[in-house]
Amino acid sequence: MFELENVSKVFSGVAAITDLDLSIEAGRTTVFIGPSGCGKSTLIRMLMGLIIPESGVVRFEGQPVTAASALEQRRHMGYVIQGGGLFPHLTARGNAALMARYLGWPENKIAARAVELAEITHLPTDLLDRYPIQLSGGQRQRVALMRALMLDPEVLLLDEPFGALDPMVRDKLQTELREIFRDLGKTVVVVTQDIAEAAYLGDVIVLLRDGRIVQRGTIGELVNHPAEDFVGQFISAQRTLMDTLKDGAS
Repeated sequence: MFELENVSKVFSGVAAITDLDLSIEAGRTTVFIGPSGCGKSTLIRMLMGLIIPESGVVRFEGQPVTAASALEQRRHMGYVIQGGGLFPHLTARGNAALMARYLGWPENKIAARAVELAEITHLPTDLLDRYPIQLSGGQRQRVALMRALMLDPEVLLLDEPFGALDPMVRDKLQTELREIFRDLGKTVVVVTQDIAEAAYLGDVIVLLRDGRIVQRGTIGELVNHPAEDFVGQFISAQRTLMDTLKDGAS
């Protein structure tokens, strides 16, 4: 679905991505993970053509992603950001239907698709005419997912979609999203800092550090066959945090 070849990106003289090669398979969930500043959000924005690399090439379905081609290519991608990014002056229905209306879909088709997506994302249909301020964080994130799915894109890109949610809502949405990914069979790319979330959602995990790929593989491969010491340290640090919290609560 995506291919990146010798991709590099620099911001204000600081390398965000360096000589990166990566293939992302169709129909699977790939998770970008790593510490803050490792380049994972830059990478997902490159896939969409929101950021163009200084060198190297990003291909979507075999075609280069460029400033000229990105707008058309993005119509085949759904994008969800942390907090949902909903427009406050539009209802849930209006937010979900934004691109469909821009493309001139008839209102009866939009209405039917909104009901279908509300069912898929477990959003009660009586909430469709509420504004974002009238919705909970989890409900706003469901509307953001509806918007991303409205055009039935080949790819879903989610940039830390659960970061602003409380733990119980986050856990419920993770479960529902994994079911949605499996039912729809789409290519999915997720950015997270949480190794447990990566393990739960991802078929393939890409661990990044300082703009480079440290290891790519299943969670079992990362845990049992770390490519270098940093892999074990990154996983161990999150385990240590959870063990500390458990000890403190006991």
